[in-house]
Amino acid sequence: MSFQLPVYQAPDFTLPQFVNAPNAAMAPAPRDGVAPEGFHSTGIDPEFFKINGKWVLAPEIRMDCVPVLRDSGVIDIVEFRRLKQGDLVIQGRTEDGSDGIFIHSNPFASKEAADLSFSFRKGRTRETGFSRDYREIVELLQHEKQNGGYCVWVMGPAFTFDDMAREAFSKIVKAGYVQAVLAGNALATHDLEGAYLHTALGADITTQKTQYNGHYNHLDTINKVCAYGSIPAFLEGEGLTDGIMASCVQTGVPFVLVGSVRDDGPLPEVFHDVYAGQNAMREHVKKATTVIGMATTLHTIATGNLTPSYRVLKDGTVRPVYFYSVDTSDFSANKLADRGSLSAKGIVANAQDFITKVADGLGL
Repeated sequence: MSFQLPVYQAPDFTLPQFVNAPNAAMAPAPRDGVAPEGFHSTGIDPEFFKINGKWVLAPEIRMDCVPVLRDSGVIDIVEFRRLKQGDLVIQGRTEDGSDGIFIHSNPFASKEAADLSFSFRKGRTRETGFSRDYREIVELLQHEKQNGGYCVWVMGPAFTFDDMAREAFSKIVKAGYVQAVLAGNALATHDLEGAYLHTALGADITTQKTQYNGHYNHLDTINKVCAYGSIPAFLEGEGLTDGIMASCVQTGVPFVLVGSVRDDGPLPEVFHDVYAGQNAMREHVKKATTVIGMATTLHTIATGNLTPSYRVLKDGTVRPVYFYSVDTSDFSANKLADRGSLSAKGIVANAQDFITKVADGLGL
């Protein structure tokens, strides 16, 4: 396998601009949920703050939050809703170190990438050749599995409409390439409908033929799951073993289902409170080393807003977090492209074709 993680290029804090920079300014939060005036808002790249003459890297980051200095000296990245009165919030709107705040952009960039100031076909469109991306994803997943990575898959319901796609992802789960699944009510509902009634939205998942009164099938499925009280109890009670949700339950892979105003039912495990759902999603994103979002614009964007461009490992090394966004729409696939080439890469593809190709590339 030829895949190798790029080397992190740390800033040289012995340069005069950093040595002569002041400590970062701070002020206490005036009350719960409110930051002081002039608060600093975080992005996704490594951020350093000068504290007592020393440049400190925030061990975790996510966009649109504020940095809080804890008594331990750790920089904690906090959502506004989590702020508590008296939290010591770092202030400053500059990012070049002049106010004790430095954002380290492109810390994993190679010289070859920097030299490509102009070239054709930089965009990620339906005309782009993605064969190289498939090879990279396969090698990346193999690397993550061999080195204890944490792969989070963000999924829309398109996978459940085809039995080959369901089988392909189930194989990927069982082979250990999935550490968490983030989705909505629909993904789980129609996958369970496929296992229970062999349909998705009333259409046979093999022949794609619509069944009479098939529009009841997903509602009957939800109702039956609710009668059992949980997805695992439903699968066990009905003797169902195939599909995405069944594979997650069988292998102990956690899933987070966050609801929306469009949901039918919903299923028992679906979070009704979006902030509770966001909290649950973040527990997995904060461990993620690779994120793959497929056929769900809103969930992919939501996950992207939680995801940093880097991860500090237990041994102190810094590595990139890889983020792929897969969709049939150029716009949806590239929505997060401005987050940086190493943190969000769009692939324009049918999600069902994508997942079967990845499974095939992994030899499953």
